Amino acid sequence: MSSAADPLAALGSLPGVTEAVDSVRKAVDRVYGHRVMRRRSGEITSEAALRGARASAALSGADWALEEVRRRTDFSADAETRTVGAALRLTAEAGQLLSIWRQSPLRVLARLHLVAVGSTADGDAVGRPRLAGEPVDEPLVVQPLPSADEVAGRLDGLSRLVLAGSSAPALVMAAVVHGELLALRPFASHNGLVARTAERIVLINSGLDPKAICPAEVGHAEQGLETYLEAFEGYLSGTPEGMGRWIAHCGRAVELGVRESTAVCEALQRGAA
Repeated sequence: MSSAADPLAALGSLPGVTEAVDSVRKAVDRVYGHRVMRRRSGEITSEAALRGARASAALSGADWALEEVRRRTDFSADAETRTVGAALRLTAEAGQLLSIWRQSPLRVLARLHLVAVGSTADGDAVGRPRLAGEPVDEPLVVQPLPSADEVAGRLDGLSRLVLAGSSAPALVMAAVVHGELLALRPFASHNGLVARTAERIVLINSGLDPKAICPAEVGHAEQGLETYLEAFEGYLSGTPEGMGRWIAHCGRAVELGVRESTAVCEALQRGAA
C-alpha cells in the first residue's frame, strides 16, 4: 500500500517512532513468553484490566489506590466515584467490541460513551457526538475545542482510516486514534476515558496484545498528567516532530504497562513456588 493510500504509513518512519515500535514489540514478546502466562493468562488479563481502569480514572481526576478500586462495589456516590465506575465499565466493555471496531468504529465510540455515562438519564447527548453550542465536561484537557462541524468531519475521517486498514504498526494506529479522540472531545463528557479505551481496543484488535495484558493506561498515568498533556500538545501540533513525540510517548506507556503485568506474573510465580 502506498503512503498516499495509507496516510499512517509515513508516521512509522518518524524520528523515534521506529525505535519505539521495536522496543514495544520486544517488551510485549517478553511478557507473553513468561512462564506464568502459559498457565494463568486469564488472571493476568483480569488484573491488567483492573489496573488499566484505575490508571485511566486517575488521568481523569480520580486517582484512587488500587486496593480501594478493588474493594469498592458502589460507584455512584459522587463525581469522582462515578469516574472510577465509568473507567471500570469501559475496560470491561472493550473486550465485547473488538469484532465491531473494524466494521463500525463510530458505533463502538457511541457505545463506549453510553457505557461511560452509565444510563440515558442525562438526555439525548449520550452516545452521540456533540452538537453546536453543547458544552463539554473535560476539565483536565484545556486545549481549544474543535467546532461540531469539524468534529463530524474528522470522526468520519478517523472511521475511514480504521475501515481502510493500514500497514503502519499497531502502536501508530493506537496513538493516532487516542490522540484524535482526545483532540476532538466529540462527546459531552468522558472523552479522555473513551479515547484511552479506544487505544486499548486497537492494541488488542491489532494482534499486538491479543490477551489484553499490556495496559497502556498504566503507563500514561505513571508518566504523569503533565507529561501526558505535553506529549498530546505534540499531537495537536501536527508536525512530524510533535507526532513522533506523541507516538513515542504512547509506546513508552505500553512498555510501562508491560512492566506492570510482568510484576504481576512474578508475584504469581513467587506465590506458586
